[in-house]
Amino acid sequence: MPGKTAQLQIRVTPQQKATLKRLAGRAGRDVSSYVLSRVIPPERGRFESILRHLADGDPRFALAALNDLLQDTPGTLFRAAFCDASLGGLSRYLQNYVAAMVELAAERKGVTPPRWTREIGPLDQPHFVTQMRSLRLYL
Repeated sequence: MPGKTAQLQIRVTPQQKATLKRLAGRAGRDVSSYVLSRVIPPERGRFESILRHLADGDPRFALAALNDLLQDTPGTLFRAAFCDASLGGLSRYLQNYVAAMVELAAERKGVTPPRWTREIGPLDQPHFVTQMRSLRLYL
């Protein structure tokens, strides 16, 4: 992780500042790292890394890692972790695949899927992983 070189200032009430200090102390963190972990959870960085690997290499491993991340991310962090996605370097097939995985995970966790999943256009033709027609209904 690159070093921190910029500063962000926010205005809070004295009560809010005291609450943030208390919560950060309970979490064993300083206030800055506590607030950052709540706004940008570590799952967000893992998601971005997985998307980069999808564009660069064998998608099977990256899709498996994405599946694990989606399953492990609690519903309370889901929105922050998957709020946007840089899918420009992916094929339309992989864009649809990622969007479908995120939508399914959101449904299972009872949260609203991120807006970007609705912006991914459908494939021109359905894609099946097998030519066996008898399995298509199940896929």
